[in-house]
Amino acid sequence: MNTAIAPSSAALSAADRCDRCGAQAYLRVELQSGGELLFCAHHAREHGDKLREIAVTVVDETHKLSDTPSSAPAEER
Repeated sequence: MNTAIAPSSAALSAADRCDRCGAQAYLRVELQSGGELLFCAHHAREHGDKLREIAVTVVDETHKLSDTPSSAPAEER
């Protein structure tokens, strides 16, 4: 019996952990074999080019590390 894995198009959350080191994952790679790998930003940079060669889809959310939250409005005095 073969079991297909549905692609995960949902955004990564803080609960998603890197398969290499356990840090928060920012890259999801869906493989042609049907598997899925998650990587932190460090391991995404280290292995990203190779992973993209074998991936069906890649969800890259490393931009979240450089996004700055909007500043709160100044309090009126």
